[in-house]
Amino acid sequence: MKSELRKSQFHLQILLFAVIFLSITVCLNGLNPLPSHQDDEDKCPRTPFPTDSCPINCFRPDPVCGVDGATYWCGCPDAHCAGVRVAKLGPCTVGNGGSGAVPGQALLLFHIVWLIFLGISLIFGLL
Repeated sequence: MKSELRKSQFHLQILLFAVIFLSITVCLNGLNPLPSHQDDEDKCPRTPFPTDSCPINCFRPDPVCGVDGATYWCGCPDAHCAGVRVAKLGPCTVGNGGSGAVPGQALLLFHIVWLIFLGISLIFGLL
């Protein structure tokens, strides 16, 4: 009985440490905005397209990352055709300043990991 109580207390201590550590990490990251939030200039020159159609011929990928967090594989003309400014040249990466805020993304990730941990614990009877 004491062994199970110690095991339960140990799991509770680990969980408490993880919550505190994640809270501190989210707060510190929230104070430093991403470079894409500070830089308002478009990385590509504007290409004039008619408003009714966008003739994009893409024979080889030339990815750019839009400010919406989506990768446009046909380059600057593809992003401008979609009406999106280009945040950086190259494909988008995770946490690049897309539609969600960094603290919100971190909190979502924490909830996903916590639910996976809880599910595994319930299946194998660890808690």
